[in-house]
Amino acid sequence: MFSLFSKSKSKSTPMESIYTIKINALNGSPINLSDYKGKYILFVNVASECGFTGQYEDLQKLYETYQDKLMIIGVPCNQFGGQEPGSANEIQEFCKVNYGVTFLITEKVDVKGDNQHPLYQWLTQQSKNGSSSSSVKWNFQKYLLDEEGRLVRVVDPQTLPTDESIISWIETN
Repeated sequence: MFSLFSKSKSKSTPMESIYTIKINALNGSPINLSDYKGKYILFVNVASECGFTGQYEDLQKLYETYQDKLMIIGVPCNQFGGQEPGSANEIQEFCKVNYGVTFLITEKVDVKGDNQHPLYQWLTQQSKNGSSSSSVKWNFQKYLLDEEGRLVRVVDPQTLPTDESIISWIETN
């Protein structure tokens, strides 16, 4: 396993900007990541049939509490045990009905492998993010970016979004 946080040693400028990556929302409309400049961003690959799916509730609480300075972006992925088999409409309905999700959910993408989405290429490759390399271990792995779009932390899937270490990071930065 890996540690609670993989933390950047410096605040270097990414090799490529996160804000230029193209990804769509569940409804197919383009998401302009540059709309979130000046906010912290938490990217998390999500799945509806995972043992960690209950984290949607904590993600929503975190978003409601800190939405003035934090954007949470859920990224559905079906690469871990086939735990996100639903269509865009099914995912949207599941999130809304079961967890009252109001934070942003993207289209379903691959977070690893030959068809890895450019967002996850950026999140996992130091050559692109200028900070560190990682691999996506399972559903609900979290990537924290600072208000300038720099990757600063990678958080284990088991760690709840409301963990004190994450809250402290948001509140003290």
